[in-house]
Amino acid sequence: MEPPNISTAPLPLLGWREWVALPQLATPRIKVKVDTGARSSSLHAFDLELFLHEGHQWVRFGIHPLQRSNKAIVEVEAPVLEFRRVKSSSGQMTERPVIVTTVQALGAEWPIELTLANRDQMGFRMLLGRQAVRGRFLIDPARSYCGGKLKKKK
Repeated sequence: MEPPNISTAPLPLLGWREWVALPQLATPRIKVKVDTGARSSSLHAFDLELFLHEGHQWVRFGIHPLQRSNKAIVEVEAPVLEFRRVKSSSGQMTERPVIVTTVQALGAEWPIELTLANRDQMGFRMLLGRQAVRGRFLIDPARSYCGGKLKKKK
């Protein structure tokens, strides 16, 4: 007998690391770690500056979209959805701004919530947490780049 609320339609596969796009953040590609152990998604952001825009709280920040490189910088402004207390992988609780943006992967596009944090010391500039992939993808931890590898420039 099949469990209730389980779709019989096959879901596309994501590997443990993938390339995605964040079109609303002017980021055509960023390598993400797909982390089902993390509830929320997180984006490396630096120089966070909160400000008011038409009576609403916004945040201005920079993104280094390339892993292990600070050369490319994308400057972004976005409305703040809320502030959320998040426990880091080291067990430290921090309060982070949360924004909503669109992510593109494997030909699909959908809105996700992103917490903004300095991930300079982390291996990936972005984590794609389980809330962002729930019901959209199956995760295969033995695979990488199901959406294709990025060609390296020579």
